[in-house]
Amino acid sequence: MSIPTLESIPTPPPSSSSSPKNPFHPALAVTNIKNHIPIVLELENVQFGTWVELFKIHARSHKVLHHIIPPAPGMETTTLATDDEKELWTTLDATVLQWIYSNISSDLLATIIEPDSTAMEAWNRLTNIFQDNQDARAVTLEQKFSSIRMEDFPTASAYCQRLKMISDQLKNVGAPVSNQRLVLQLVSGLTDAYKGVGTLIRQSNPLPQFYQARSMLTLEEAGLIKMAATGAQAAMIAAQPKDLTEASYSTDNRDGKKNSN
Repeated sequence: MSIPTLESIPTPPPSSSSSPKNPFHPALAVTNIKNHIPIVLELENVQFGTWVELFKIHARSHKVLHHIIPPAPGMETTTLATDDEKELWTTLDATVLQWIYSNISSDLLATIIEPDSTAMEAWNRLTNIFQDNQDARAVTLEQKFSSIRMEDFPTASAYCQRLKMISDQLKNVGAPVSNQRLVLQLVSGLTDAYKGVGTLIRQSNPLPQFYQARSMLTLEEAGLIKMAATGAQAAMIAAQPKDLTEASYSTDNRDGKKNSN
C-alpha cells in the first residue's frame, strides 16, 4: 500500500476545522489518549479488533482518520500547497503517531518504531503483525477457550469475562465462535455448585444469548452467597446456647471447688 506524501495528502474538505482559516484542530486538544482508548494493545493478550475499533472511532471523531486509513476512491482530496498546510498535516500526523505509540505495549513499540515514520506506516506495521500467522494463533486460542473452567476464577463474572475475551480474540483471527458454542462452553466449565443453573441453560430451547446466560449465572452466584451467609449466621446462633452453658458449667465448678476448700 502506497503511503501519502506531503505533496498530495488526502485531507478533509476546506470547510473542516483543519482549514488554514481556522488553524485549531480537535485532535490537538487531546491531552491523554488513554482517557479515550483505555485498552493497551499487547501481543500476548490479543484485543486487536477491539483496540482498532476504538482507535478508529476516536480518530474519526477528531477528523484524523485519513492519517491511518486511506480515503475511499472518489473521496475529495486537497493538495497541501502552503507551508502552513504542510506544517499542520505534519503536526497532526505526529499526534496520531503519538497516540499509537502511547497505547501499545513496550514490546510492540520496540517492534514497529522506525525513524521518521508516518502514522499510517506504523498502523500498517501493527496490522501486519496481528494478521500474520492467523491459523497458528487460532489453534492456540482454541486450546485456551476449550480449557477454561469456572474453578480457576474468583467470581462468575470473571469466568464469563474470560470466555468472552477469548471468543473475541478468536473472531479477530478469523475463527469466530457462535453464540451456541459460547454458551455451551460456559455450561461445560461450571463447578458442581452451579449444576442446577447449568442444566436450566442447557435445556433451554433455543439456547439463551450469552449475556442472558451470564445474568442467570451471576444471579445464581448471588443466591449461593446469600444462602452461605444465612447458614453461617444460623450456625453461629445455634452454637451460642451451648457455649453459654459450657461457660456457666465451668464457672459453677470453679465456684464449687472454692467453697469446698
